[in-house]
Amino acid sequence: MGKKKVWSRREKFLILRLTFEMIDVHCHLEHERFKSKKEQIESFKKDLRAIITSSSHPEDFYFALQIKKEFDGFVFASVGLHPEYINEFNEETLDNFEEFVKRNKEEIVSIGEIGLDYFWIKEDKLREKQKWFFEKLIEFAKSIGKPVTVHIRDAYEDALKIIESVDYQRIHLHMFGGDKFLDKVISNEWKISVGPILLRSKKHKKIVKKLPIERIMLETDSPWMKIDGRESLPIDVKMVAEKIAEIKGISVQEVEEKTDRNAILFFNLSLRY
Repeated sequence: MGKKKVWSRREKFLILRLTFEMIDVHCHLEHERFKSKKEQIESFKKDLRAIITSSSHPEDFYFALQIKKEFDGFVFASVGLHPEYINEFNEETLDNFEEFVKRNKEEIVSIGEIGLDYFWIKEDKLREKQKWFFEKLIEFAKSIGKPVTVHIRDAYEDALKIIESVDYQRIHLHMFGGDKFLDKVISNEWKISVGPILLRSKKHKKIVKKLPIERIMLETDSPWMKIDGRESLPIDVKMVAEKIAEIKGISVQEVEEKTDRNAILFFNLSLRY
C-alpha cells in the first residue's frame, strides 16, 4: 500500500476553491485595496456565492451602495458608525445616518459595524459616548427591522449588557472573541461570524467547538485580517470553513451548506449567482 498523501493547507485550499461556494458576511470593499480593482471583485464570483461589505464611516456609504448596485445579487451592503471613530461623531451624525438608511433601506442588509472598542478608545468620556451611540443605533435597527453587525474589542461586558437592554435578537457578533460570555450568546440565539483568526487563536477555536453550527457564519474582515503575513481576501472564507470542519469533526460541505443558510436567512439575502 502506498504512503498516504498528506495535503498541505495550501493544497487543500486550492481543492476547496474548485468544489464549494461560500459567503463572506463581513469584509471591507470600500478599502483602497479594492476600490480601484473592480475586476478583482468580479473574479470573486468564481469562488463565492456572496459578499457583504461593511462600510463603517459616512465617507464610504455611497461607495458601498455603488458597489452593491454594480454587483447586485452578489455584493450586499452593511453601513454603520464604527466606535473607533467616535471622536468624529455627534448627534447630527446620528440623525444624518438614520436618514441615509431610511432613504436606502432596501439596499442595506445590516446596520454595522457598530459597537464598543476600548482597545483604541481609552478616555472615559468617549467610552460613554460610544455606549450612547451603540444603544441608539441598535434601537434604530430594531425600529426598521434590520439586523445589527457588532464590533466589540475589550468591552464585552458593557456591550452585551447594552444589547440585552434593547432586547433585540437579530444580532451578528463579528469576529467575537469573548469566550467567557459564550453561554450568554447561545442563550440569546445571536449569530457569530468566524474569520481567519481561527487559524491561529486557541480562544476562537474554543468558541467554534462549543458554538452550534446553526449560530456560525463565515467572514474574513478583508483586507484588515492578515494570513501568513499577507492581507486576507474574501475567498479566504474557505480556509476558515476547513478549520471549522476540522474542529467540529464534520465535512467542509456541511459547514458550507449550514453557514450559507445561516447567512441567507439572517440577512435576508436575494442571491443571483
